[in-house]
Amino acid sequence: MKILNLYAGIGGNRKLWGDEHEITAVENVPEIAKIYQDFFPKDKVIIGDAHQYLLDHFKEFDFIWSSPPCTTHSRNNIPHFAKGRYRFADMKLYQEIILLKSCFKGKWAVENVISYYPPLIKPKRLGRHYYWSNFYLGNLMENINDDITLDKLEKGKEYHSINLEGYNINQRMIGYLLRNCVNPKHGLHIFNMAFKEKQVTL
Repeated sequence: MKILNLYAGIGGNRKLWGDEHEITAVENVPEIAKIYQDFFPKDKVIIGDAHQYLLDHFKEFDFIWSSPPCTTHSRNNIPHFAKGRYRFADMKLYQEIILLKSCFKGKWAVENVISYYPPLIKPKRLGRHYYWSNFYLGNLMENINDDITLDKLEKGKEYHSINLEGYNINQRMIGYLLRNCVNPKHGLHIFNMAFKEKQVTL
């Protein structure tokens, strides 16, 4: 099976998928892509624009996971708005959902944070995340601890059993990378639901 993992980061969502599939990961920051490649040496890692790569190559894959940047959608924008610092929400998130929903024949899932505005396309909510997909997500294991606090991150370089020891990155970057990781157990659950027997396609 051919899998496309977009905005791959350090691969929290992909961590428990195994190595029996042909996985292509796209990440635009070379230092982050290097960590991903170290963690998943069998994956093909492309350093580039994941949004454009999706448009150019989506027909080549059986399953697509996308985690577009969440910064402009996050509820963390509210305090900035209160101080008069405004910015547009990046609509690439919805462009990808619409493209996949309308044109892609395989299974797909898109992940993002809970937004400060009512989502334009109804998602499934789990903890700190929204998920959109064209298949039934089932019970997304609400009991899995997905709480990430700065206090926890400052105590070490490991979270979700992802170890960043040995990489020359500062604490702020460590916090950024780990906070943006999808819980690997959530990633595995969603992956398994995509290919469950008698799965309902939405």
